[in-house]
Amino acid sequence: MLAEKALLGSFLKENYLIADTAVKPEQFQDARNRCLFNIMKDLHSQGKSVDIITLTTLADPETFGGVSYLNEIESYANPEKYEEYEQLIIESWKNREKTNILTVAREENWEIGKVISSLDAINEQQIDDYTPITDALVKMFEAPWQKEQEKKGVTTGLTRLNQMTNGFQDGELTIIAARPSMGKTDVMLHFAKQAGWSGRLPIVFSLEMSKELITNRLIASTGRINRLKMNNLSALSEKQKNVWSAVIGKVANTNIQIFDKAGQTISEMRAKTRKLMHKFPDQKPVVFIDYLTLIRPEQFYGGNAHQQVTEISKNLKNMAKEFNIPVICLAQLSRAVEARNNKRPMMSDIRESGSVEQDADLIIFLYREKYYNKEINDDTLEIILAKQRNGPVGTVLARYNEYTGVIADEG
Repeated sequence: MLAEKALLGSFLKENYLIADTAVKPEQFQDARNRCLFNIMKDLHSQGKSVDIITLTTLADPETFGGVSYLNEIESYANPEKYEEYEQLIIESWKNREKTNILTVAREENWEIGKVISSLDAINEQQIDDYTPITDALVKMFEAPWQKEQEKKGVTTGLTRLNQMTNGFQDGELTIIAARPSMGKTDVMLHFAKQAGWSGRLPIVFSLEMSKELITNRLIASTGRINRLKMNNLSALSEKQKNVWSAVIGKVANTNIQIFDKAGQTISEMRAKTRKLMHKFPDQKPVVFIDYLTLIRPEQFYGGNAHQQVTEISKNLKNMAKEFNIPVICLAQLSRAVEARNNKRPMMSDIRESGSVEQDADLIIFLYREKYYNKEINDDTLEIILAKQRNGPVGTVLARYNEYTGVIADEG
């Protein structure tokens, strides 16, 4: 409680701090302090001085302990340290709130998603997001004369795509959208493998496909094995059997972490990601989610798809920013694509596209002409950068083997 007294005492010394403080009335533990803070705020908002005289004249002194209590808190005042007092009060409040949430959750038998969401809301309360431009410029001043200053993101494994995007960037949300059977999952797993082999920790939330199918796809694409053979491994050729252990070892080296429970919320994903960050402190995560509309929203919107997608896309971006990691999420395109002569996707083809377009830093569409024209022998995969907040848009051509799931550079 000393921090509360010191903060209130500092307000008596420097009234301007009352308007500047990040502390809210409900974050005071002592009821007297809560009451006194509210009175101080009211007086200050009316343009009146906040001191012992005005407090005892314009308010009922008995509600906060009288003149003796005001003299006591004034003795703790130190305006130069008021930010430290704020932090102590907020941290103390967080701990109390967490305890209360866990107590109520136990008594009312909350589901785990609600518990995690409530705890995350408490953790997100912060007051340390301030950076003066002079501090930011100090880090940049010597940059042109220092080596290896280029911010290289997580490699995509495709040369031209790396050149256009500089890889997947920390703190950014990427949406990869396409019609069904266009190769979205294979592209995602290609990116996940490349991230793992480059030293990052790929975390795959597969909301539709089981961990067994994900594993089979990873092995098939790594070993260049026709996926049909994965259902009957005795059908592998002698050459494939001879390199089988090497293929398994190469997949293991990706260190991909798979969560395949259906209907997960972003709060659950955040909690699982945070746990793995503690488990693998030397490997920074890259999160992959298959796919957007299978994510369960935290709230019930009565079937309003727009509100659901708005909540989900916002929370995906917040997750990327808070953890400072790339988040890559797959998305389905609407059937509107099929009605056009040119079936290459547009931004409006993303279901409930408004919020996704706003929140995503990078939006990629996938298109294969062979998907619509089975007669042609063309393995070209068009990777269309429809939006890139910090770079150019355009199309990258790659090769896609739909039988093995292999994605490779063109040529």
